[in-house]
Amino acid sequence: MKVVNKGKFIRTISIIIIIIGALIVFSKNTYSKVEISFKEDYVYSGDTLWSIAEQQISNNKYFENKDIREVVSELKNINNLSNSILDEGEKIKIPIYK
Repeated sequence: MKVVNKGKFIRTISIIIIIIGALIVFSKNTYSKVEISFKEDYVYSGDTLWSIAEQQISNNKYFENKDIREVVSELKNINNLSNSILDEGEKIKIPIYK
């Protein structure tokens, strides 16, 4: 390939490099790191994992827009529960965004 106009060629290459550089600089994801912590809550008479999950979906951003079955399963896993039976006065850990 023969370059006919060196000035135009250098200008075009410079513009392309500037555009690529700007894309690299401005296209980096700037998601802030979200830390997850846990709050402890007591189980009251009549509480079930399902009722706790319903409450958390509406009041806890961590569970926002999640399916209730997914929330129940996650609560079971976090609290090392082999079944969905809860005892009154039992403490359960609930994840929250810090």
